[in-house]
Amino acid sequence: MNQVRRGYLYGLGAYTLWGFFPLYIRLLKPAGPIEILAHRVVWSVVFVTLVLAAARNWGFLRSLHRRPAALAGVVLAATLIAVNWGTYIYGVNSERVVETALGYFINPLVVVLLGVTVLGERLRVGQWVALGIGGVAVAVLAVDYGRLPYLALTLALSFGGYSLVKKRLGLPAAEGMFVESAVLALPALGYLGWLTWRSDSTFGQVSAGHTALLVLAGAATAIPLLLFAGAANRLPLTGLGMLQYLAPILQLGFGVLVFHEPMPPARLAGFALVWLALVVFTVDGIRQVRRSRGALLAATVEPAAATATH
Repeated sequence: MNQVRRGYLYGLGAYTLWGFFPLYIRLLKPAGPIEILAHRVVWSVVFVTLVLAAARNWGFLRSLHRRPAALAGVVLAATLIAVNWGTYIYGVNSERVVETALGYFINPLVVVLLGVTVLGERLRVGQWVALGIGGVAVAVLAVDYGRLPYLALTLALSFGGYSLVKKRLGLPAAEGMFVESAVLALPALGYLGWLTWRSDSTFGQVSAGHTALLVLAGAATAIPLLLFAGAANRLPLTGLGMLQYLAPILQLGFGVLVFHEPMPPARLAGFALVWLALVVFTVDGIRQVRRSRGALLAATVEPAAATATH
């Protein structure tokens, strides 16, 4: 099997697992969102520790210890992903799966916006058009909801910010996740201890199946991220970009078809505008990649032709 095909299989696996996450989180009731988040953090540390121990890869900790700026970046990344996970769990368990799906649909547009506002990048015309359509979509959805879709915006902004920080840190998936989860582990353990002291913990109190699902939350968190890392290392950005829409499509389907959340015409119109923005965004990205390849090919051919004439 060639590396590109393997990359697509890894990517499909990662985004499919993320797409099924609403079903998994619903199974964790009656645990509350913060308790689920705390278990997700703690058991992620355990799972990734086992992965790193098997690979005998601990050298990165020494190099990271000598980089205070990188450590500060890890703390920021951990905070952002905790906000993202907590918001998502709350959204799913408060019967707002459709709004959480919206957050991940608009995430690519938020990443582009962060590139402009934080990194000072210049946008192409197609990207400006996509952002404009996305802004209109948010306005339409705000009218439909009677408020800003704050869950969706929080998810998109937190994950966009997380992606930006991760890009600057440059840590591999398992190593990065271990350090981020370790940063969150102490407050997570403190919260779980407090719940136990108050006799409010659901761990070990509901059923053996429920307890097992809470423990497996670590693996359910880590495995898609490791698959995603494998896909990112093997696929072009355009291929990876197309796959990222699979998860929110599945989540939207579960929200409407399985959990029977409402989808009135105005909300559907807002989603349609988001999808239009993503089509414009994706087509523009594909065209830019083709232009870049053409320019690179031309730059490679011209010197060769010039050498051949001498």
